[in-house]
Amino acid sequence: MYDVTLISDSTSGGIRSTSFATCGVTCSTHINLETEGDTIRRVQIVKGCDGNTKGLARLCEGRKVQEVIDLLSGIDCKGRGTSCPDQLARALKQL
Repeated sequence: MYDVTLISDSTSGGIRSTSFATCGVTCSTHINLETEGDTIRRVQIVKGCDGNTKGLARLCEGRKVQEVIDLLSGIDCKGRGTSCPDQLARALKQL
């Protein structure tokens, strides 16, 4: 119900770039990721609360994918059943 949808997935020089559409109930619309192995290199959350999503992205960069999934899964925003952080965790689970 709240799953993200994979839009694109490519790998070049060992860097995997993926883009996901969020489920539609959050303020964010897309999540763009770059990973190298099991490490997050870059996160971009499109729309959403600008300062919060930029801060969230910066805190995730350099961390292991599973660590971020464990930290962010299940976070709810305003009783919506999901949130921008939860949507990021859902995207990372699909990698």
